[in-house]
Amino acid sequence: MIAMTKARLDVVPLTEHIGAEIRGLDLHDKPDDETIKAIYQAWLDHLVIVFPNQKLEQEDLVRVTGYFGEMGMPRRPPRFFPKGYARLLPGIMLISNIRENGEPIGALPDGEMMFHHDMIHSEMPDKATMLYSVEIPDTGGNTLFASGYAAYETLDPAVRNKLGGRRAIHHYNYGSTLKGDGRGTEAFGECIHPVFRTNEDTHRKAVYVNRLMTVGIVDMPKEESAPLLKAVFDHAERKEFVYEHVWRVGDLLLWDNRCSSHARTDFPSTQRRLMWRTTVKGAKRPY
Repeated sequence: MIAMTKARLDVVPLTEHIGAEIRGLDLHDKPDDETIKAIYQAWLDHLVIVFPNQKLEQEDLVRVTGYFGEMGMPRRPPRFFPKGYARLLPGIMLISNIRENGEPIGALPDGEMMFHHDMIHSEMPDKATMLYSVEIPDTGGNTLFASGYAAYETLDPAVRNKLGGRRAIHHYNYGSTLKGDGRGTEAFGECIHPVFRTNEDTHRKAVYVNRLMTVGIVDMPKEESAPLLKAVFDHAERKEFVYEHVWRVGDLLLWDNRCSSHARTDFPSTQRRLMWRTTVKGAKRPY
């Protein structure tokens, strides 16, 4: 493997609040340490970074994930892994609607998916998620990313004051893309975290509740918490806080789960969509 020489990064912001494209890097080759540090800082600054036109092997994806911390492993019960996982390196997941013998080879196969934070339903949520596009449909299947920083900083002070210092309850049924989908399954996770989370790298606060997984507020009646949460969800998903990524084959994306949420648009179920997904372990319990 050839080490890439030190170079000034070409970082192009994609919206005012979230997203940047890093151009001119071939991640099949290993960047030098200074370049890796610059990439990490660009990620902290922009929450979501896009590396276009990559041609990666599974080994490359594992290596690049390691630039941002320790790679996580899938945390659902093994019997719920789609069969396609067996052909991947440890730590890589398939996100795909492709079916073999009538069974999906990957997780989260079909349709629209509500805004969420990855693994918010676990004690130690993932710090980051990386997604690499192998096959994409002609239309749809876009990923939307919302800035939790911008949402927190512009939230109605009355709502922010009522929820400041509060903790939210999160419930997720593995494989669900809409709230209430798959209720009663034995494959689920539940956890409690602060409504507003501090990113330990940047020390900034972000909205840390979402429409898909957040089901209530600790020690607050549902008739009081439900309208407050809806107000936060609606505010956090405003278009001015969102970057919508239209996938191209070879796109590699990394997003910060501590301060951004994401969603997926619908796409034709008759067209193939195949992504490789890795995660970076959380280093600190949300606070």
